[in-house]
Amino acid sequence: MEEYAESILEDEVERYEHYRFTADPGQTLIRVDKFLTDRITGASRSRVQQSADAGNVEVNGEPQKSSYKVKPGDVVTVMMSYPPKDTSIIPEDIPLDIVYEDNELLVVNKPAGMVVHPGHGNFQGTLLNALAWHFGERKPFEAGDDRLGLVHRIDKDTSGLLVIAKTPRSKADLSAQFFNKTTSRLYNALVWGVPDAEGVIVGNIGRDPKDRLAMAVFPEGSEQGKHAVTHYRVLESFNYVSLVECRLETGRTHQIRAHFKHIGHPLFADERYGGDKILRGTTFAKYKQFVDNCFKICPRQALHARTLGFTHPVTREPMSFSSPLPQDMEALIEKWREYSKS
Repeated sequence: MEEYAESILEDEVERYEHYRFTADPGQTLIRVDKFLTDRITGASRSRVQQSADAGNVEVNGEPQKSSYKVKPGDVVTVMMSYPPKDTSIIPEDIPLDIVYEDNELLVVNKPAGMVVHPGHGNFQGTLLNALAWHFGERKPFEAGDDRLGLVHRIDKDTSGLLVIAKTPRSKADLSAQFFNKTTSRLYNALVWGVPDAEGVIVGNIGRDPKDRLAMAVFPEGSEQGKHAVTHYRVLESFNYVSLVECRLETGRTHQIRAHFKHIGHPLFADERYGGDKILRGTTFAKYKQFVDNCFKICPRQALHARTLGFTHPVTREPMSFSSPLPQDMEALIEKWREYSKS
């Protein structure tokens, strides 16, 4: 009788889905604890392993241990006995710089400082809050879809172009284009030092084990991180810093920022990757003051998503958009240009 009562109590414990991820068609076999650690910001591997040991990690609806190898198409969920925080997007009347819009998608020019998606202390003032207001009663997605039409993103302090789907079919098509690497993206960045005139940076990118908010570069072919490739060329050099153009072959979190730190040329003013310190130049006080003034002009990583190209999900026409450098980066580059002349 006691065993029966205990089983009833266990059955009455409601479980709530906190995270859900579907493994990509090209997913290589990887332990489920590593799979989740790479996707849940701020989660440590040991914490994920504890959740798996407690039966909270499920694959295709069945609890699995940390050693389970995730396969293409697997649906991995994290289930808890308490409900997740409310992640519904609250509409906010925030101006949007809309570069293009039709019935299927829109392209926006995101300013530096705007978070794309609510979370981790940024639950208001995000791009998705602004989009929810813009869509109004014309909500193209279900209320439970807390990502609306988001198919890719750029960092909070990176400026530039983003495409957002307005219908489920366009979201699926655009997501496939990004996954299959058929989109085209060019970025401009100001980096410390003078890299080779052009080059290709290859190295897996994954969570930095020493800093969960940063990404680290691991050897190509390593089990750690995901394959990442960045092509670049130097557009202009100013003795101690250089303006570069980057073309992404893959689109990993912090890819440009992590890759350029890896080759010894962190992005100017990039606090997370060490670019907020004087890394090249002289020891003169006058030079230090000059650089400090530059940091004040552009107090964020000097990175801008300048162009974006993709195929329209319905008409199949090629779409291409360009965004000029924002005022802070323009002023920063001009200041370095004048300094290098003198």
